[in-house]
Amino acid sequence: MTASEALGPNESLIDERESRARLITPALVLDLDAMERNIAAMAAYAADQGVAIRPHAKTHKSVQIARRQLDAGALGICCATLGEAEALAAGGIDGLLITSPVVAPAKINRLMALRRENESLMVTADDMDNLRALEAAAAASGFVLDMVVDVDVGLHRTGTRDAATAVAMAEAADASASLRFRGIQGYAGHVQHIEDFGDRRASSHDNLAPLRDARDSLVEKGIEVPIVTGAGTGTHDIDPEIGLMTELQVGSYAVMDVEYLDVQARGGGDWRFEPALFVRATVVSASHDGSATMDAGLKCFATDGPLPRFHTGVPIGAHYKFFGDEHGRIVFASANERLAIGAALECIVPHCDPTVNLYDHYHCVRGDTLVDIWPIEARGRH
Repeated sequence: MTASEALGPNESLIDERESRARLITPALVLDLDAMERNIAAMAAYAADQGVAIRPHAKTHKSVQIARRQLDAGALGICCATLGEAEALAAGGIDGLLITSPVVAPAKINRLMALRRENESLMVTADDMDNLRALEAAAAASGFVLDMVVDVDVGLHRTGTRDAATAVAMAEAADASASLRFRGIQGYAGHVQHIEDFGDRRASSHDNLAPLRDARDSLVEKGIEVPIVTGAGTGTHDIDPEIGLMTELQVGSYAVMDVEYLDVQARGGGDWRFEPALFVRATVVSASHDGSATMDAGLKCFATDGPLPRFHTGVPIGAHYKFFGDEHGRIVFASANERLAIGAALECIVPHCDPTVNLYDHYHCVRGDTLVDIWPIEARGRH
């Protein structure tokens, strides 16, 4: 594969005037100015609150974006999978925390290989047998593995079933010669998109009780808990209120999506973050009244949440409908409205994390100019 092929069909447009308008579509477009404002806004908020951030790479899966988050003051990066951690580490990113259990023997072997090259790597566990397997692997490898105990705070996806189990695991890690207990994790993913801010705030505070109980019990036993990690974009300005979290695992804030734009911000006003991620598409058919067909369908957007939302290029009131694997329908508010074949438009992505995972590249723009194309290194990495 040549360097040009690796960057895709739009490589020749980099730094050309008005090249955003000439992108071969469908294309995943990243507005660097908006993203950088989002990263700066979260960094400033966290600094004001006296809490650290360890942004979640499951959103962007990108070495370039992770590096910018670190440059803005993040103390490290979260990864949902071992594969994501491997991809980011290969790009020189450190301070990695794998937030999901690594269980299969083959993956534990990969984890040990990654730790051998990355001393700051941390991994989570929520099961004593898994902890013992990690301990044995670390001992056989001749190094100490940093460990965070995952506590279920109501999502019921991962995490110990109660605070007492978390305390027992923390004690075991603390007593181990091959593990280093670093702290506890609690991620309330089910809370992040509660639409009403007051309801979201109350739910988050209630759900974090097991995490607080585990922290308090460990402190009473004389075990230091330097890290209490969790939260997300939806509770970034809620969870610091109770003085529990030492760091926030925020992710979507960097680019935003329709899901978060539909969630009420504090005070009912605008989010401090703005959309920075779009899918650019082209009208490929306009034969019928009331609608047109574009070249971005089911294979271009996550389908687990709301529909894509038009950002530019369509008449006011038009809305999107999925129209097959490769196509979407632009439904006009009036049967008299039209878009010409070849017209370009952009959509705000519905759910950023799985949408990003559908693409090989970010088409990075500043204003109307394509300024770079970045690979999405951790796409599909498990």
